[in-house]
Amino acid sequence: MDDAEQILERVAAIDVAKASGKVCVRVPHDTHEGRRVTRVFDVGATVPAVEELADHLVCQGIQRVVVESTSDYWRVFYYLLEERGLQVWLVNARDVKNVPGRPKTDKIDAVWLAKLNERGMLRRSFVPPVQIRRMRDLTRMRVDLVADRTRAKQRSEKLLEGALIKLSSVVSDIFGVAGRRILDALVAGERDPRRLAALGTGLKASPETLAAALTGRFSDHDAFTLEIYLAQIDALDEHLAALSARIDQITATMPLPARHTDTPGAAEVTAVPGVGRVSPVTGEIIPPAGGRPQPRTAADLVDLLDQVPGIGRDAAQLILAEIGTDMAPFATSGHLASWAKLTARTIQTGASLRMGRTGRGNRYVRRTLGTAAASVARTNTFLGARHRRLRARRGALKALVATSRSILEIIWRMVRDQVPFRELGADYHTRHQDPDKRKRALARQMKSLGLSPEEAAAMLAAA
Repeated sequence: MDDAEQILERVAAIDVAKASGKVCVRVPHDTHEGRRVTRVFDVGATVPAVEELADHLVCQGIQRVVVESTSDYWRVFYYLLEERGLQVWLVNARDVKNVPGRPKTDKIDAVWLAKLNERGMLRRSFVPPVQIRRMRDLTRMRVDLVADRTRAKQRSEKLLEGALIKLSSVVSDIFGVAGRRILDALVAGERDPRRLAALGTGLKASPETLAAALTGRFSDHDAFTLEIYLAQIDALDEHLAALSARIDQITATMPLPARHTDTPGAAEVTAVPGVGRVSPVTGEIIPPAGGRPQPRTAADLVDLLDQVPGIGRDAAQLILAEIGTDMAPFATSGHLASWAKLTARTIQTGASLRMGRTGRGNRYVRRTLGTAAASVARTNTFLGARHRRLRARRGALKALVATSRSILEIIWRMVRDQVPFRELGADYHTRHQDPDKRKRALARQMKSLGLSPEEAAAMLAAA
């Protein structure tokens, strides 16, 4: 039974720790057919040791190496083995749990992981290529620095409230141009409310309102603390500007993979609405006169994603850094939505069928798409109309997740085929609805309101 189920003959698995890794190699026996040899040994988690391990695995003819994703300790094994040309799979620790009742040791875990590997009973985690990983480091750092800047601004506002300065009650952004002039004057030693209010030129609040809000108990101690917070905010602004420039530089020089076509062998030239024609030989887009040329770099792809409602340049760069520019790992848009945990789990037991939780997924993608969905819900677009339709039937949270999935599926298609976004219009569902079905729905609404056809006609005539 075991021999019949084996898919790979030469496999290896690594149970990862911080300073070392437990390696299990399973290969066929040299003399006894049908038997396998299992060897378990320790390897230090250093570059020279892992490079020596990579050479050994190549000499053994290992077909696939599985590495358990323990914290960030898997990176030295994954990167160096992949660099050596081995096929490396990173698997989630939740998918490789040992059988209950067995002892829990690193050796047993490595052997169990190797057995699952050779039988093909594991799911591969998505690890982007090197360029995307570097871009991901920068976009994630930008998100974290924005959060740090927000915390510094909130601490500054809390300091002002403690000093009885109610500036945030009359100014929408106390760190804007006018608000920052007032804060700098407070740090410099100015305490007269009227002189401080005179610095708020361009604000909607009147000088009298500003003077009343700036009357407080702001001391030199508060000025010393506020100066540190403002310096921290300025430094974070400089770091964010440098990060954005670096990300723009990377995307401008990052080439895109070959454009995917559903019918690559078609003899005729395929037309892409709003873009041009697809060459049957090279697969490239032949733009019409005055049309948009085919994207060549990741920066061009960012410009395309910027057209999606709710998605800005920063959001587009972050999503590309998380999912990559090649959609080969995600066969369909549903695969990508499932990877991002925007698809509800199906739980069936007998005749009972229910939908489970979506799961946690990639927090950067989910947070960005959630913000985009909340933004697009207020627009007069196809996605906005769809969100409102779902919210009326399923509630706000489910509508937010569904809209996030729709945006991600649109992004998958745009990245995969490298085509621009096409707005369907807020009246898309109305235009494509069956007229008879629409009439019956309106008739039911009239009946529920207690209106007769004559009364409805009279109201229309009066309007």
